[in-house]
Amino acid sequence: MESFIHEVLKKLDKSSTPLSEIIFILPSKRAGSFLLKELSTITEKAIFAPTIYSIEQFTEEVSGLETIDNITSLFEFFEVYRQTTPKDDLENFDSFLNWGQSLIHDFNEIDRYLIDHHSFFNYLSEIQDINHWYLKEEKTELIKRYLKFWKSLPKYYEALKDSLLKSGRGYQGLIYRRAAETIQRYSNITSKKHVFIGFNALNAAEQLIMQKLLETNVAEVFWDLDQHFYQDPDHAASIFIRQYLKEWDYYKKQPVTISSQHYSEEKEIDIVGIPKNVGQAKYLGEILTGMQPDQLKNTAIILGEEDLLLPVLNSIPEEIGELNITMGFPVKNAPVNSLFENLFHIHRIQSENYYYKDVIAILESPSLQSYLGKSANEFLNRIQKENLVYLSASLIIDSFPDELKDTVSACFSPKNNSVKQFLDDIQKIIQKIKIQQNNENNQIGLEFLFHFHTLFNQLENLSEKYEHIQNIDSLYRFYNELMSTQKLDFQGKPFTGLQLMGMLESRAIDFETVIITSLNEGVLPAGKSDNSFIPYDLKQEYKLPTYREKDAVYTYHFYRLLQRAKKVYLLHNTEVDGLNSGEKSRFLTQLEIEKMSRHKMKKYLISPNVPGIKQQLRQVKKTPLIMERIKSLANSGFSPSALTTYIRNPMDFYQQYVLGIRDREEVEETVAFNTLGTVVHNCLENLYRPLEGKTLTKDIIGSFLKRADEQVTKEFQDAYSKIPLKQGKNLLIFEVAKRYVFNFLQFELKRLNEQEEVQILEIEKEYKAQLYMEKLPYSVYLRGKIDRFELANGIPRIVDYKTGKVESKDLKLDDWEEITKDYDKYSKSFQVLTYASLIALEKGLTFPAEAGIISFKNMRSGFLAFEMKNSKQKLISQDILEHFQEELKALILEICDPEIAFVEKDIKKNYGGF
Repeated sequence: MESFIHEVLKKLDKSSTPLSEIIFILPSKRAGSFLLKELSTITEKAIFAPTIYSIEQFTEEVSGLETIDNITSLFEFFEVYRQTTPKDDLENFDSFLNWGQSLIHDFNEIDRYLIDHHSFFNYLSEIQDINHWYLKEEKTELIKRYLKFWKSLPKYYEALKDSLLKSGRGYQGLIYRRAAETIQRYSNITSKKHVFIGFNALNAAEQLIMQKLLETNVAEVFWDLDQHFYQDPDHAASIFIRQYLKEWDYYKKQPVTISSQHYSEEKEIDIVGIPKNVGQAKYLGEILTGMQPDQLKNTAIILGEEDLLLPVLNSIPEEIGELNITMGFPVKNAPVNSLFENLFHIHRIQSENYYYKDVIAILESPSLQSYLGKSANEFLNRIQKENLVYLSASLIIDSFPDELKDTVSACFSPKNNSVKQFLDDIQKIIQKIKIQQNNENNQIGLEFLFHFHTLFNQLENLSEKYEHIQNIDSLYRFYNELMSTQKLDFQGKPFTGLQLMGMLESRAIDFETVIITSLNEGVLPAGKSDNSFIPYDLKQEYKLPTYREKDAVYTYHFYRLLQRAKKVYLLHNTEVDGLNSGEKSRFLTQLEIEKMSRHKMKKYLISPNVPGIKQQLRQVKKTPLIMERIKSLANSGFSPSALTTYIRNPMDFYQQYVLGIRDREEVEETVAFNTLGTVVHNCLENLYRPLEGKTLTKDIIGSFLKRADEQVTKEFQDAYSKIPLKQGKNLLIFEVAKRYVFNFLQFELKRLNEQEEVQILEIEKEYKAQLYMEKLPYSVYLRGKIDRFELANGIPRIVDYKTGKVESKDLKLDDWEEITKDYDKYSKSFQVLTYASLIALEKGLTFPAEAGIISFKNMRSGFLAFEMKNSKQKLISQDILEHFQEELKALILEICDPEIAFVEKDIKKNYGGF
């Protein structure tokens, strides 16, 4: 394959002008590098390298101005804005940022297209007047100020232009305009031949520059366009070049013939639909697998989305030894960036205390955690253990050893909105992380860190030079602006091996094998996306580029890549992840409709090979080691909770009690239901424990009512947090706990008023009793903590407190065999009968007795006693307890049987009707 640049150089080599004396102007620096490479294949003798410019460099040369970046131009604009705006109308810097950047973008556009700013901005201000308030006869003060702003735009433009020209600097558009204004003088004094190669969509300034040089016979332009597109007047790929060849005066006198016919040559084109971006990256790796080194040297991967860079790099086969990456890696995607983003976040808020999730995000940042080590983990565990939702800076700093306090202080000490303090502390953190990554020999991490060091230095210089960055919020805006342009450049051999680049980096460069990703609407082409004050109609009137022209630019780049290629892979995402996602690009549809006779086109969909997985209930066989653990559990005692867990799902029992795996404790932002239960239980325990062996009286309950709120507050401090509960859901839950205790004490008072005699026997007593199992060669115990054991009118009563809602039907039993099988229906009955068995086995239980539940959510029902449904007998007899213990022993035998595996139950969860 002969590239376009090679074709041009061959023609120029035959001309009378030596190649070394030509000034080459190309769309990008990358194309200039390829021109040098191709030049080495044209000439056999040693020559001096010619002068090569990108178009931006050439306009700088012609204009004599130095380019400034977007941030500097924004600061300069604010300076002239302050000088030209009356004090009463002046906005502060933060408000200015909301519109200043968009306005500079518009200044850039009107300069590049050489538009008269007076007429343009007058037109724009009249549009604003008509669009918004043409129906209002009398304009308010707000409307007058709004229109005054639009009428001031010419003044702002002129002031910024004059200020920059005096200092010999300019933003890109101003440099283009200046170059267009001085090109006549430049063309009169230059004698060297200028060659423009590979251009397509030109702004007005570029067009004027080229035309002036053509007319003075010191330039030649080589257009890269195929005859197939040129002959089709409706094809977007040729819209710009066809216009230039038709309208430029030079071409009216010296017509150009488009002779290239590479697009109609034989090609293999595969259009591949793949779900997800990662799927595209993985399939791309499959395409590259098996390619020969010679083929890889002439292969390019064109990424439609820069976010695909990392997945693609991870998917490239190991056997590919040489890879040149033209596009840089966005520094904003570096892992350490998350640390700085989180630091900005907590210090922009300016709160007295830090939210625990924000603190965790900083301490768990990989870059910082490797430096802080186990001290960070210990503090994170403390946050969870002590349920610290909001943390003060002093608490965080004092929790770390002295050698780490300086770094932790740099992260969390209040900055008081001081930009200098914040930047100084960031640099301290960077230096500490640098030492750690040096020790770990983390070269990529150090490279990223150096970029951030440079970036924060730049921010520091800007904040010192310009006084406008007065708070951390403003600093963060500029941080984001700089971050959007920062890229980590990869080092490699630019002309050997596989080439990986973005669409714009491919300008004027040709490859035999081309792989283009992300050919979806909204990506290629990008579609309607514009950040401008200029409405669409006004852009059309002044021939400014709209989204239509921008789409045409990408159409040209797309088809130009296909012109000389022999093998083409076009990948698109089939998955609908968002608006417009999953819709393939119009470029692909157009290719299919306009299919050339010699193009071998294949369309197919690719999906990952996902093996069918048969859904089976999990099961675990009981190994000798598991049996030892079960034996240990039997010896320490099976609790009612453990047994009901087995009834609900044996796999949960295996995980929680055999393996000892529990849910990780998390910080409770809102008081959890089990914490509420703990508070109420502990409150009643501490109130009633001194009454063991005593009879309840109204006076005692009266004293409890006076102390109840204080006791609930104390229990909340012990179980949840010592921070006062003053607002939000936690305050409501706190009040619920107080209401639960109050209602319970009122219930006790009602019992006494009804002449019920209540004697407290035991409160929150731990029981452990042996259950005789003749069929097991080892002892089995039951254990449990009974909330309350009392005598009610002389009848023993076992009481279990529940903060959830329980009804009488939950304690009715009609079939003994079901009590160890149906968890939802009989778990409450199983629990209270287990408590009754514990007391009976350890100390003997006087029959008849009662066992039941007091539900704080159903306090009106009072004490809910276990009863046999058929007999409606609420008193527990010896016979009932013996029946229950038979079922209990059968359940424990099942747990202890080595032949019966732990089998998961198919528990259907309620998803609210979904």
